[in-house]
Amino acid sequence: MNSALLGEFLGTMILVLLGDGVVAGVLLKKSKAEGSGWIVITAGWAFAVMSGVFVSIACGGSDAHLNPAVTIGMAVKSGSFAKFLPYALAQVLGAMAGATLVWLHFLPHWKETADKDTKLACFCTGPAIRSILPNLLSEIIATFALVFVVGAIFSKAVATTGLAGGLAPYLVGSLVWGVGLSLGGPTGYAINPARDFGPRLMHAVLPIAGKGGSDWGYASIPIVGPLVGGAIAGFVLRGLGI
Repeated sequence: MNSALLGEFLGTMILVLLGDGVVAGVLLKKSKAEGSGWIVITAGWAFAVMSGVFVSIACGGSDAHLNPAVTIGMAVKSGSFAKFLPYALAQVLGAMAGATLVWLHFLPHWKETADKDTKLACFCTGPAIRSILPNLLSEIIATFALVFVVGAIFSKAVATTGLAGGLAPYLVGSLVWGVGLSLGGPTGYAINPARDFGPRLMHAVLPIAGKGGSDWGYASIPIVGPLVGGAIAGFVLRGLGI
């Protein structure tokens, strides 16, 4: 397997394992982390992204996007879309693998948790107030912020300040924490089509005890919104020469 694709696959797998894992730990019944709240979830996702980036780089993924919205943003910025489809496929497959590991890790807790929506929330996002256009705008805005700041972190101007290469994953993790704290409330900040679609698909096919539907009526929002937000950020980055 191409090392870049392996990096995208394994990095996204770790991202979802730790990210959906913290959600499951907070929401599922009889977990020792049950009820620990939004700060724990957003922090867990920040560390998940940081860990995924390190894994991706170590496995040969020089880009370590882990997110089709980042990939499309960088494609728009550079004008080359050759990486988009292979990266997106590797990212979705990695997210599916990570979600499967979350299901296995919390295996006895699904039966103990009665609420079907709670179980779904351990895999994918859903809006606090269901309203298609505002939900779509929230995902566009949050993902724009993510991809735009990622572009700034890796810009030549920042590099000239002496930013150590090994510091970048920590900065990206901090960025994801900030996006979650500031912009995550309306939709649960998918900001990543692979992170939402892959686990949602696994929720649909895995034999999860007492599960309900996978809310496919909402599923397009965390795909379209992040892709649009990422593309807009790419245009802005290109226009500014960042």
